[in-house]
Amino acid sequence: MRTHILRHGQTEYSSKHLANGDPSFPVQLSEEGVRSCERAWTVLPLHSVRTWVASEFSRAKQTALLLTGVPAAEVAIEPRLNELDYGEFEGGPWLGYGDWLDQHGAWRRPPGATESQREGIRRMLLGLKDCLALPGPRLIVGHGLLLSVLLWQQKRSGGETVPLFFPEAPCVQPLDVADEVLGSWIAELLSDLDIEARQDPDERSDAAI
Repeated sequence: MRTHILRHGQTEYSSKHLANGDPSFPVQLSEEGVRSCERAWTVLPLHSVRTWVASEFSRAKQTALLLTGVPAAEVAIEPRLNELDYGEFEGGPWLGYGDWLDQHGAWRRPPGATESQREGIRRMLLGLKDCLALPGPRLIVGHGLLLSVLLWQQKRSGGETVPLFFPEAPCVQPLDVADEVLGSWIAELLSDLDIEARQDPDERSDAAI
């Protein structure tokens, strides 16, 4: 069985590189975001999908519904796939958060946030892991960080030497993965996080993930 994982369609926030980690603030797809969902039918076997999953964010749910092509289609909501909580950086330029991350590290929670970047990655991976128990093939609509981490892991598993850097993931470009491969990726990434969490704060920057 296979899982198709993708980032939601483009929004005005994503095109302007603004941070939105609050699901109660509705950020809808832009016109280009809607068009990209229509184009996805040419590259994805959407007719074979049995289970549709999205985060709580309106842009993820909107993307999933557009991809189903069926009004009022059933989409399972998995809150653990949600975007990061950016705390005081909410609504501002993402580079502001990025600069803070560079200075303070990926395990530090930004002011006003409930999680660090690494804690957010763990949450997303655990949510994705449980999605594998749902009937497949399945399509999962999440956010950029989750896709970036998985694309990084794909390269690492393929034998590439990859720097510890997660480039921005493209919108509505599916990562198609066999379930057994995805399960092994998740297990390896969670193990890396467990090891990193046990390290001294000053050593964490040299960890695998």
